[in-house]
Amino acid sequence: MKKKSFAIIGSPILHSLSPVLHNYWFKKYNVEADYSLLDVKEENLKSIIKKIRDKELNGINVTLPYKQKIIPFVDKVVNDAQHTNSVNTIFLNNVDDIIGENTDVFGLQAAYLKAISNTKNKTALVIGAGGVSSSVIFSLEKSKVKDISIINRTHEKSLFLKKKFNFLNVLEWKSLKDEIGKFDIIINATSLGLKDGKDFEFDFKGVKENLIYIDTIYNPLETKTFKFLKENKIKTFNGLEMFIYQGQKSFYLWNKINPEIDDKLIDLLISKLK
Repeated sequence: MKKKSFAIIGSPILHSLSPVLHNYWFKKYNVEADYSLLDVKEENLKSIIKKIRDKELNGINVTLPYKQKIIPFVDKVVNDAQHTNSVNTIFLNNVDDIIGENTDVFGLQAAYLKAISNTKNKTALVIGAGGVSSSVIFSLEKSKVKDISIINRTHEKSLFLKKKFNFLNVLEWKSLKDEIGKFDIIINATSLGLKDGKDFEFDFKGVKENLIYIDTIYNPLETKTFKFLKENKIKTFNGLEMFIYQGQKSFYLWNKINPEIDDKLIDLLISKLK
């Protein structure tokens, strides 16, 4: 049998641990496959999809900045991807249609939101309006959070998301420092804090004592903001669990195996981040 081939596409892409995650599971479940990083330009998205159609690739994950830009090239967008207009997992179905699916929503719910009680009375702030933001908003909505606000450096992007999620409160970026004290849940859905990248220009002082802070970034495990809040006894979550759970669902969609998230895998991923 021909060895299967999978990849993650994005730019930049070197920070991604997806190959570590999936290659661990391929080995564990004796799946003849490999998984690689593909740093691709936007003009090459069509050719990547052709590789799936031609069965040179059996499936791909999609990360920044292509979660929306890839959509015109797939045949069908299904399930959570329809609601979010964001695709992070692509595969060929049994009638050779190119399917675009979203596993980020599942990742966020499975990792964090299931553990938050009394969500109906919580207020949430989503920072960022990029590729993962619609998944974050939809996850909060599915978890019954009623009061959701969004703030983004480019205001127009927030307004674009409000067209899809008309219940959103849109805030001005310049007011971010003043607004953070009003929320029960804050989710960083920007790339601020990413390894070797920029971070927030201020400390998150004045947040609620019972705040839940979720960072969708997992590399590094602790961003500057994450460390500051953790040191101030705020409940914090990094993006590692979300990353693992979204990968688990991708793996299932491709291989029809629901892989175990074991301690050995978690230790392996953390060792790659140190």
